[in-house]
Amino acid sequence: MTQSGYASERETTEGRVFTVTGGDWDTVTGSVDPLSNEKIVVNMGPQHPSTHGVLRLVLELEGETVQEVRPVVGYLHTGIEKNLEYRNWTQGTTFVTRADYLAPLFNEAGYCLAVEKLLGITDDITERANTIRVLFMELNRISSHLVWLATTGMELGAISMMLYGFREREYILDIFEETTGLRMNHAYFRPGGVAQDIPESAIKKIKDFLVYLPKKLKEYEDMLSGQVIWQERTQGVGILDVTGCLAMGVTGPVLRSAGLAWDLRKTMPYCGYENYEFDVPTATTADVWGRYQVRLAEIRESLKLVEQALDRLRPGPIFVSDKKIAWPAQLAVGLDGMGNSLEHVAKIMGQSMESLIHHFKLVTEGFRVPPGQVYVSIEHPRGEFGVHAVSDGGTHPYRVHMRDPSFVNLQAIPAMAEGALLADVIAGGASLDPVMGGCDR
Repeated sequence: MTQSGYASERETTEGRVFTVTGGDWDTVTGSVDPLSNEKIVVNMGPQHPSTHGVLRLVLELEGETVQEVRPVVGYLHTGIEKNLEYRNWTQGTTFVTRADYLAPLFNEAGYCLAVEKLLGITDDITERANTIRVLFMELNRISSHLVWLATTGMELGAISMMLYGFREREYILDIFEETTGLRMNHAYFRPGGVAQDIPESAIKKIKDFLVYLPKKLKEYEDMLSGQVIWQERTQGVGILDVTGCLAMGVTGPVLRSAGLAWDLRKTMPYCGYENYEFDVPTATTADVWGRYQVRLAEIRESLKLVEQALDRLRPGPIFVSDKKIAWPAQLAVGLDGMGNSLEHVAKIMGQSMESLIHHFKLVTEGFRVPPGQVYVSIEHPRGEFGVHAVSDGGTHPYRVHMRDPSFVNLQAIPAMAEGALLADVIAGGASLDPVMGGCDR
């Protein structure tokens, strides 16, 4: 067994195996002389609630000043990308939706758009399916930003914001549950369309929500924006300018808070976003305060998009017409979640042997995707979310890799925090809005 800089390694019959441990913690701490050196090395996380989940930050401190920050990720590794290689293309949605668990519909959308591009059916997606996708993505963007506002408020001392943010998010999760059967991890977007149509009861709830939320946003701003402590903890803290963002590939609200109006819904539209009227909010402060303002403004823009999507929701099919791709049943939400509609079960079990065979083949084996590779990116609540999908012509993906914005954005923590105070690590890290499920996948 030999020792590399990062992990021990050994040769096996399967090849070289690396054993990843806590890294060079012993080396870091061993270099500090406790008698003559005032520097201390501290672990923040992976259990610390202010690290937004299972993120570990190794901090080197001199008093309250941060000399060095080293993010350590991988504690929530779930093997989602590898698991996709053992499931058919449709089943893949049940895996990708569990990556960034606060924005599951964006995971599904990026994956489905990539599969549809490989199939060559991007232009065949029905108008109603695209409208429902936009509608649900924007609702999901609002719910994700509400969680950011809630958790960041808690971390900076505004405990009541935690309660309010999650209270409003419940309205959106109720809408998701009524349509998909699940509050999270929906697998609702499928290659070719959406799993089932949106019910009238959910549309009514959405309309009620459009009236309800703007009043609450005003209350949040009244509570936070003029609060001296909130201003002190956010203004001039965690600064990362446009140059730093571009150098590290940081996107989303963090980049827009530095003044660059880069939004893939505008610059590289998908799902019909080019037909919607909305603005791309920006700020110029490039700090935590600017990211707070940008996200609040984005919630308001998403409300405008939701309203437009409801107006555009015309009757029609929700799946492509090709029966070799379209899921063979019209699914329905029952008491035990979403499953085959009773009408479809009655047909394939009692009326049509051909329908039963088609159902069996498509569900168990899945459709074949032509060989090739594509990269598709969408505007996720945290930035650019990309999917690189490779097909070898089979019924399973050969390889799927996701460019998750949480993973890319996290490398900005040292640039924002080094030289600042320990408390600013919390504010700066929170302003990136990392979700470790998406980071570690």
